[in-house]
Amino acid sequence: MGAFIIIPLIMVVYYGFTTKANNSFTLENIKLIADPVNQKALYLSLKLSLISTLICLLLAYPLALILKSMKLKSNSFVVFVMILPMWMNFLLRTIAWQNILENNGIINTLLKALNLPTVNIINTPTAIVLGMVYNFLPFMILPIYNTLAKIDDNVINAARDLGANGWITFRKIIFPLSIPGVISGITMVFVPSLTTFVISNILGGSKIVLIGNVIEQQFQKVGNWHAGSGLSTVLMVFILISMAILAKYDKESEGTNVW
Repeated sequence: MGAFIIIPLIMVVYYGFTTKANNSFTLENIKLIADPVNQKALYLSLKLSLISTLICLLLAYPLALILKSMKLKSNSFVVFVMILPMWMNFLLRTIAWQNILENNGIINTLLKALNLPTVNIINTPTAIVLGMVYNFLPFMILPIYNTLAKIDDNVINAARDLGANGWITFRKIIFPLSIPGVISGITMVFVPSLTTFVISNILGGSKIVLIGNVIEQQFQKVGNWHAGSGLSTVLMVFILISMAILAKYDKESEGTNVW
């Protein structure tokens, strides 16, 4: 199991710090991130990933609270509907959104039928954010719901018996106890959003270049594995830093006094 994780990482690091000509050590592949085009792609990737993660959190938390209040079992119909899109191929889900958002797609067809002005969403950052939110929203809902479902109702009832209203109960009890699920959800949404290139290819029409597209082009079109690995190494550092920050907040939350 470790070989499937460690060997690819070693290969990426090896190619990232060696030259294509004679495999000698170099930092030039890492320095490619300083190229203005690559910097712009990385900045845009971070921006869209953060927006998508925030939207997923704002949508997922209320949904998870509703699911908990309904006292659902893990195999209930509503939970099944939530995870149903995950059973479909990732590529097919994204292509479906392309058909929905394109200029002659479902949304604009409905708007024309209602004599309303059409919208131009496809091939824009908005389309990419929609694709990210749709594809990764279940990864935010499930860990938050699992954490909320484990909160003992007696703790909440005790807070209310002591005079806490709904907002104070949420702020002092429910949210602090659900932070581990929130941290897991943020990690599971932010990381794939930052590294994706399929969504931007399909919904961005190859007009919007993210850092994942730059790396994919180095491997698939340019054939320069060393440059692609160098940029991948830089991206891994960004991901490790973000996970370390999230882990710090997760660790601090464990020692939080809910009262």
